[in-house]
Amino acid sequence: MGRNAFFIRLGGCDVGCWFCDTKESWPMDKHPQYSVEQLAQEVLAVNPSMVVITGGEPLMHDLHELTEGLRALCGLPLHLETSGAYPFSGTFDWVTFSPKRFKSPDSSIGDYVNELKVVITGAEDLEWAQKYAQWVDDKVVKFLQPEWNSSETIDLTVKFILHHPEWRMSLQTHKFLGWP
Repeated sequence: MGRNAFFIRLGGCDVGCWFCDTKESWPMDKHPQYSVEQLAQEVLAVNPSMVVITGGEPLMHDLHELTEGLRALCGLPLHLETSGAYPFSGTFDWVTFSPKRFKSPDSSIGDYVNELKVVITGAEDLEWAQKYAQWVDDKVVKFLQPEWNSSETIDLTVKFILHHPEWRMSLQTHKFLGWP
């Protein structure tokens, strides 16, 4: 939070979360295609501190060529945010694993996770989050992210964290600031 990051949002997602705030990313064929070189030029033009590859569901794509190219051309830390629903690919400095109830994660994701982020839409998600906390290494940073426009889920998350100090709260700051 609070860092200048360049987001590369890859088209394509079949996970289908009802609370998704980027449903326009779901169809793969409705997005322009860029070469790695074009993306690197866009990245370098804004001087970010890191690049975040997200989606849709980015692991629907083989990310090796993209991450190798960006690393060579930009030299910036590469982060991935994924539901983990597909086999892991690419080389990253940080991996945020955000599992979804709608599609089980691929077993390959577990070895790469630095951060577990679970979206909270109701009380049942808290128990589900605990299940995935057991699935990842103890060193993984654990976040609960209340659905951004629900005061009920914010309250639920805060109360849970007060009794489970291994968890932190993640907020979509850009939403509260009114940014896209």
